[in-house]
Amino acid sequence: MKKLSDCRILLVDDAKVNLDILVEGLKSDHKLSLALTGETALQIASRTPPDLVLLDIVMPGMDGYEVCRRMRQIPETAEVPIMFLSSLEEIQNKTLGFEAGANDYLTKPFDMLEVKARVRSLLKAKAYSDEVKEQIATELRFAREIQMGMLPHDFIPVERDYGVQFGAVLEPAREVGGDLYGICAAGAERLVIFFGDVSGKGIPASMFMVRAISLARLLARDMAEPEHILARLNDELATDNPSGMFVTFLCAVFEPKSGRLTLANAGHCRPVLRPADAPPRWAMKNLGTALGFEPGMEFERAELNLRPGDSLILYSDGVTEAFNPQEECYGNDRLLADAGAFNGSSAPVITAGLLEKVRAFARGAPQSDDIAILTLQVNGTGGRT
Repeated sequence: MKKLSDCRILLVDDAKVNLDILVEGLKSDHKLSLALTGETALQIASRTPPDLVLLDIVMPGMDGYEVCRRMRQIPETAEVPIMFLSSLEEIQNKTLGFEAGANDYLTKPFDMLEVKARVRSLLKAKAYSDEVKEQIATELRFAREIQMGMLPHDFIPVERDYGVQFGAVLEPAREVGGDLYGICAAGAERLVIFFGDVSGKGIPASMFMVRAISLARLLARDMAEPEHILARLNDELATDNPSGMFVTFLCAVFEPKSGRLTLANAGHCRPVLRPADAPPRWAMKNLGTALGFEPGMEFERAELNLRPGDSLILYSDGVTEAFNPQEECYGNDRLLADAGAFNGSSAPVITAGLLEKVRAFARGAPQSDDIAILTLQVNGTGGRT
């Protein structure tokens, strides 16, 4: 926990005599920064964020209320405690101060002992809060490492054995997320691919994601048909689901020697088929129903025949529902058009290129949802021999 003597206090008052009193009373216990105007205070706070602000209200130019409001809008000072020191003692003045975002309010003339006691209290509370946040951030970093470790990263053995190529990316909107993808070598003639998106974000979604991906891997080894895998996975998720969460899920089974790809969809985004010699199109029409609502559901299947050079692009709705600063949506039409720009490209290049297209469209707007893309491309080597 940060020592109180290492904490920096920003003192803001247009009256130099008040600053002198505060400096004399606090200089031996804390680091200090001084400002005679609200404008200067904002500049100092953004350049060197303090641990606490003691703020006058009546000042020339920008008053203390406005300084407080603006500090709450600046990321560096949004959670820094602010205490008003003001001669305004009416209840409406104090109310305005707290509504502006202040943590405390003390009227002038003040007693220095009381100021020091309140300063220590606010600084201790902030130090404890900062320590808790750092602990949570550390735990989330470990959780992200564990979650990302569950996803396949080395595709070389599968690519060699099944005559395919993969490109994959997953970028959670938060430290951890609910998007998932997986690949299961279920036999010499069967490669199972699945892709999903858990409802919500953050830790709850990531935990449900871990459960879904673990079950899918087990089921894929014993069941040959994608619609049956989805039906069984749905039963398992729906039977014990007190949180009421759900996951959209797409399962595909690829047979390397024949090139047959069998698909079943449980409410997930329609995959894009990118033939080697034709424009991109949707690989299937129906979306189906997401997993986890109720047991006993059935799912439809679709079949494709993939030839050398053909690609199948799986993605989450964080791609199509990405927004730019003008709140325009990336959308399905733009996805199809952009997918057509990678003629002759490898699976990793297609995946990275689409992600770059989405980022370019968003132009720095905050990522509102997890983004995941998995591209399967057929090489035509015929798989295992």
